[in-house]
Amino acid sequence: MEDSTDRIKQLMADGVRDKVYPGAVWAIGDAAGMKAGGTTGVLDPAEPAAPMKPDTVFDVASLTKILAVWSTIGTLWENGVLTLDEPLDDFWTEVTGYPLGQVTARQLLTHTAGVPLRAQLKNLYGTDPAAIRAGVLHEALHRPPGEAVEYTDRAALILGYLAEHLSGQSLDQLAHTRIWQPLGMANTRFGPLPVEQAARCAPTEVDEDTGRHLKGTAHDFSARLLGGVCGIAGTFSVLDDLTQFLRYMLNPATAPAAAGFGPNWVEESLTVQTGTMEPVRGLFWHPAPGTNPADRIYVHYGFTGTGMWISPKQGTWAVLLTNKLYYTRDREPLTEIRNAFRTLVFG
Repeated sequence: MEDSTDRIKQLMADGVRDKVYPGAVWAIGDAAGMKAGGTTGVLDPAEPAAPMKPDTVFDVASLTKILAVWSTIGTLWENGVLTLDEPLDDFWTEVTGYPLGQVTARQLLTHTAGVPLRAQLKNLYGTDPAAIRAGVLHEALHRPPGEAVEYTDRAALILGYLAEHLSGQSLDQLAHTRIWQPLGMANTRFGPLPVEQAARCAPTEVDEDTGRHLKGTAHDFSARLLGGVCGIAGTFSVLDDLTQFLRYMLNPATAPAAAGFGPNWVEESLTVQTGTMEPVRGLFWHPAPGTNPADRIYVHYGFTGTGMWISPKQGTWAVLLTNKLYYTRDREPLTEIRNAFRTLVFG
């Protein structure tokens, strides 16, 4: 472990040197907690005296799909409120009679629902949240459900709307009351962030309207369009909170009774659900690139430069948080670091 830790530290430092990201925060651990971790680089190159810290707040982008959508959908499934394989129009009147009605929750979770591939909310539906919701739920399908595996942000947006419908709560309220608060994730929330928390936030890309790097406001345009709260993105979090979340996934029995999803949901999700279709998927989680699905090393990434890995087989989790979007939208440099990090952690 000591040798791997030293190599991870060097890998993270190399990323700063090569301007893949201004800084990074990382950790690896098991059900008992963190086994190793560290920070490197700075919060903002414009302020070189401010280093990355363990409590730096990150715009986790698509990790919202796990922290807010996958987890709350899991509570509804565990409680018998949601059946994964029942067509949506059997119980959701908003989609009854529309193409989306023939889709199931499982197909949305495995990206096999055939819904349009990109959100493009403003261009298609305007800026009114009610009109956006109606447009998304009533849109024609891209292809027949169950025909192909195609990643799309819309799946998470739709599932977020579904969770709100079934729970009677907004997605931010549901995630807070059923997941984040019971697990002690006190620094996880949807943006925009309060001033004090925003000051600890790693900046992301330049906002075209202000000419300044976004800091405490979601980089994702769809999230901003919907007031900061949506299933696609918009959540902010810190290393300790993500550590708690992943620890719970490895051993749900350790979580407070009020917490939502349980071991059955974790097992269902970290198992191949797409049969012979490729790319292979679990439920929102997918096998880490370069690994054998049988090894059950699952991952989810965020566009801002974040990532979470978990292996129930090895009993290990890992987190890598960066603000690579500060420099570029090019994914390749960070992809190389992510893959090397995963190899050092899981083999």
